[in-house]
Amino acid sequence: MNFKMSLSLFFLLAFLQLNAQSDIQRIEKGVEKLYEAMVNKDEKGLMHLTSKQLTYGHSSGTIENKEQYIEAVMTGSFDFFSIIPENQTIYISKDIGIARHIFVANGTNNGEKEDVRIGVLMTWQKQGDNWQLLARQAYKL
Repeated sequence: MNFKMSLSLFFLLAFLQLNAQSDIQRIEKGVEKLYEAMVNKDEKGLMHLTSKQLTYGHSSGTIENKEQYIEAVMTGSFDFFSIIPENQTIYISKDIGIARHIFVANGTNNGEKEDVRIGVLMTWQKQGDNWQLLARQAYKL
C-alpha cells in the first residue's frame, strides 16, 4: 500500500470513528430527551422520539405498541419525578444503536411514592438524520 492510499484509509477510518461518536452522542441525547418527555408528559416529544413500529416491554412482562406506551405515560397511574440512566453503554451497527443502562426513577404510582431500579435494553434505529426508539425491554435486577 502506498502513502496516498494509507493516508486516504487513515482519513476514512477517522471520519467513520467521528461519525460513530456523533451517533453515540445522538442516542445518548435521545435517551435523555425520552426520559425528560416521560417526566414532563410531553406527548409531542414522545411521538417524535419513538418509531411507528415501537415495541415497549416492561419488567412486568407487559408489552405495548407506540400508542399504548404514549397513552400510559400521558394518563397512566405512574407519575415520574425523575428518571436517570445509570452505567449506560451504547453500541452502533450501521443504522441500529443499542443502549443498555440501569433505569433509576422516582415518582408516584396511584398516588403512593415509588422508586424504580430496573435494567433496560433499548434498540434505536436511524431514520434519516434522526434516531428513534424502535424497541425497549426492561428486566428486573
